[in-house]
Amino acid sequence: MGRTYLVEESIGQYLTELSTKVKPYVTGLLIGQCSPQRDYVVRAVRTPPKEQQQEESLGPPKLASLDEEWIITHASQVSRMLPGGLLILGVFMIATPELAKDGQNALRKLIFSVEKSLSKRRLWKPTEEEVSDRAALQICSATKKVVCRTYDVQDPKSSAKPADWKYQSALTASWVALGCTVNVNIHIPLLATSPNHDLEKNTKNGLNRWSKQIEDSVFLINGQVKDEDTELLEGQKKFRGNTQPSTQFSDVKVLTQLCQAASARSTATVQVCSGSINLRGAVKCRAYIHSNKPKVKEAIQALKRDIINTLSDRCEILFEDLILNEGPQKKNFGREYHVLPQRLFVPVAGSSVMLSDYKFGDEAAAEIQERFVEMLDQPVQAEDMHIAEDIST
Repeated sequence: MGRTYLVEESIGQYLTELSTKVKPYVTGLLIGQCSPQRDYVVRAVRTPPKEQQQEESLGPPKLASLDEEWIITHASQVSRMLPGGLLILGVFMIATPELAKDGQNALRKLIFSVEKSLSKRRLWKPTEEEVSDRAALQICSATKKVVCRTYDVQDPKSSAKPADWKYQSALTASWVALGCTVNVNIHIPLLATSPNHDLEKNTKNGLNRWSKQIEDSVFLINGQVKDEDTELLEGQKKFRGNTQPSTQFSDVKVLTQLCQAASARSTATVQVCSGSINLRGAVKCRAYIHSNKPKVKEAIQALKRDIINTLSDRCEILFEDLILNEGPQKKNFGREYHVLPQRLFVPVAGSSVMLSDYKFGDEAAAEIQERFVEMLDQPVQAEDMHIAEDIST
């Protein structure tokens, strides 16, 4: 038996609209959530067109012209905009009948390339029981025939397995949202031996150590410590009759350990340092979890990953911004303050799940609106953008 993908109904309309504009093919990403029983697809997003692609090349259409690097870059940008619990579940391609034969090979290659690129950036390791199947969705622009297959990204020799693609309305209507505020105060020493003060590398190493602290933290859900294997919604009322379901929100407190357990042996290391990086501020984190008997451990894992991702993504964005504005060869190593971008959340039409983005203080709302259209193919109203937190440094 292959996997089943439950898909938000509006995605069907989106893919149908895209298929009418295909010349000769279009690719994109599938966004959603994995669970042991089935996967949920909440959004499909086409790859943004490149300027030079606007001019149609002459001659017969070929998939060889597929720009893998561009698709991987898009996937990296989109993954930053996903709250905890959501990930890139696979890729899709809508193509003309003559390209159908090569389509599956191209999709397989893309799935592995995208996953490899995304996993390089993660500061957390997937668990052994985690679902590692990713979807390859192929649609014929002429017949509208849909073929969904999966590949196991943990196995480079993985062959295609058939999968069910089923549309469902109001897919996320009763999903659970979890939210928390984490106060961050991370001190990262810069070793004197570190070449040219490689700030980015040192920051990543410091965040790596901090992420292990988050992994070992205790999470209180609505003030309670819950057993990992119990159901998250245990004891909560089920919706019956015509009652309109809505997202249930759980408030989470994160308790980090101050020191190692008495039994753990600790060794002190003395290192010569020439400076340090301090990351300080309060970050707002959010995760979403399906409502089909989710376990407490699934919800906590989704929130942990959001906490770790949101800080490492912001540092990446800041370093990209510094290189853009100041160049990589900056030699002034005095005391400096840099403001990390603030997080904002934006509702998704027809879904109870919100997506996120990051905004520097001097960035105008129009720039963020433009980014949502380019990256997620979604127009956003300025009044719908909720800035979630104060400025962090």
